[in-house]
Amino acid sequence: MAASTEPKTMLKLLIDTNGKRVLFAEANKNFVDFLFQILSLPVATLVSILRNHVDMGSLPNLYDGIKNLNNSYMQSHEKKLSLLKQVPLFIVPGSVVLPRRDDDAARKSYLCDSCYLYASVEPGTFCPDCKEEMEQMISYVGPPPPPDEIGFVKDMVTYMVMDDLVVAPLSTTSSFALLHRFNLTDISAVEEKVVEFGLDEAVKLLSASLRTNNVLTSVFLNCTSTTSRTCM
Repeated sequence: MAASTEPKTMLKLLIDTNGKRVLFAEANKNFVDFLFQILSLPVATLVSILRNHVDMGSLPNLYDGIKNLNNSYMQSHEKKLSLLKQVPLFIVPGSVVLPRRDDDAARKSYLCDSCYLYASVEPGTFCPDCKEEMEQMISYVGPPPPPDEIGFVKDMVTYMVMDDLVVAPLSTTSSFALLHRFNLTDISAVEEKVVEFGLDEAVKLLSASLRTNNVLTSVFLNCTSTTSRTCM
């Protein structure tokens, strides 16, 4: 069986085994960039990813209504696509890990296969030069960003991500201060655990972030609620 090519990153969790909670995670740039990118997501992306995982009220109905509305009622097909457009997420820079079905559609154009001078996002549009219908589908390929501009935070730094997703640079001082804040007198109850973070965990984290402040505990310890610490 072929090895999975799914992009993943690694986290080191510090777990309070007595309280059955994740105190914080030691994370690299990849994971922090993933978290920060969440704030830039359009609502359409969240609806598409999370509709089968968390109650989103009437937003899925609104999304489906726009998607199924005949183009004749829209000012243009391009404006309809702009509402449904999804922004892909990455865990490893350059590797998309969450669906972008409508984003792919939004990047399709139709070339005039007679003069090859014009293209349109609307199939069947008449070429302004030769007056032929533009029907040859082509895909847009944008330039890759420079390596030092990928993501949001700087590399070569280890970050501390709290259970509620607060992010700070990790230092020995901050780690001890955190243990003191949690009133952890029994250091032997603190356990380190290295975990993988891939597509499944990304969807779980997005879902948990909308319903609890104990996000890492919910994702990695399989806690069933935020009040009772009942974990698998």
